[in-house]
Amino acid sequence: MSDQLKDMFDAARYRSLASELSALSPAFNATTFLDHTLTGLSSRELMDRMRRTSTGVALALPLPYREQLAVLRALAARIDRGFIGIFLSDFVAQHGLDDVPASLDALRFFTRFGSAEFAIRPFILRDQAATLAVLLDWSVSEDEHVRRLASEGSRPRLPWGARLQSLVADPSPTFPILETLRADDSLYVRKSVANHLNDIAKDHPDRVIALLKTWDDSDARTAWIIRHALRTLIKAGRTEALELIGAGAAARLDVDCFQAAPRKLALGDTLALTATITSRANKSQRLVIDYVIHYARARGTSSQKVFKWKTLDLPARGNLTLTKRQTIRDFSTRRHHAGRHIVELQINGRRLAEAAFSLSV
Repeated sequence: MSDQLKDMFDAARYRSLASELSALSPAFNATTFLDHTLTGLSSRELMDRMRRTSTGVALALPLPYREQLAVLRALAARIDRGFIGIFLSDFVAQHGLDDVPASLDALRFFTRFGSAEFAIRPFILRDQAATLAVLLDWSVSEDEHVRRLASEGSRPRLPWGARLQSLVADPSPTFPILETLRADDSLYVRKSVANHLNDIAKDHPDRVIALLKTWDDSDARTAWIIRHALRTLIKAGRTEALELIGAGAAARLDVDCFQAAPRKLALGDTLALTATITSRANKSQRLVIDYVIHYARARGTSSQKVFKWKTLDLPARGNLTLTKRQTIRDFSTRRHHAGRHIVELQINGRRLAEAAFSLSV
C-alpha cells in the first residue's frame, strides 16, 4: 500500500500542482518548486515525497504565512482528496507553529481534503492544554472530518505519527473528547474513538475498562465502540474486558474437534482450521472465539499472535462447526521460519484445544 501511495507523488503530480499553483498566485515560482520536488524523486519514499511537496511550496511561494495559507485553501478544492491532500496540513505543521490561531483554523479546513491527524501533533506537543481545548470544541462540529480529527489527532500512539509521551503517561486529558464522541453518528468517527481507546489500553488497561463501564452500551453506537476499543484486551483474555461484551464467563462446552490441515505446509500455502464445539449449558452463551499461532523462530524459540475468528451466541445444547483459512506468507512485520507451529483454540480468553503444522521455507 505504501508503494501505491508513494506513486501518487510522481512527476506528473508535481507538474499538475505547479500548474494549479501558478494559476492561483503570480508569486508562485514553478521552476523552483519542480527543481525541489523532482530532483532525486526516485530515491524518496512515501513520507519523504509528501514532506518534499510541502517544503517545495514554502520555497516557491515567497509570501507571508497567512497569504500562503489563502493560496493553499484555494488549491485544496482543485486537487484529489485523500493522501495527496495531507501535504496541505503538513505545510501548516512545518511553517505555522508561530501563528497558532491561523494554523489551527487552517487544519480544521484542510482535514476534509486529507486528514490533519499528523499535523496537529506538533501543536499538542508545544501546548497540550490549549490545543486539546480546541480539539474538544471541534468534537461537537457538524463536520465528521473535524470531529474525527479531535480524536485521531490526539491518539497517544498514532501509527506513523509523533508519539505523545505525555498522553501515553496520562491519557485522562483526552477523555472529555472521547466522552463527547462516544455515540457519534459517523462510523468514521467511531472507528477513531475505538482506536484511540485501544491505544490507551496498551498502557492503562484498567483505566479504559473503568471508563467503558460507565458508558451506556444500550446505544448501538456506543456498544460498537466498546467492542472495538477492547479488541487487544479481549485477545489477551482479559476477563474484565470480556465481561463488558457479555463473554466473561468460562464457556461451558466440549471441543469435539480442532485440527489444522495440511500438517505440512510451504511458504505461500493456505492453512485450514476446523473447530467443532458442543454446548453443555442450558442457556445461550456468548462466545468470543479466537485462534493463536505460535510461530517458530530462530534458535528454537517461538512468538505468538492471536487472531480474531468469530463472536457468536451459541444456543443451549447447540453445536457448531467453524472453519478458517489463512495463507502463510511473509509480511514486512513478520518473516516466517521453518519448524513446528502450534495453533491453539481460544474461547472467552481461555485456551481449550491445540493443533500443529510444520512449515518449510
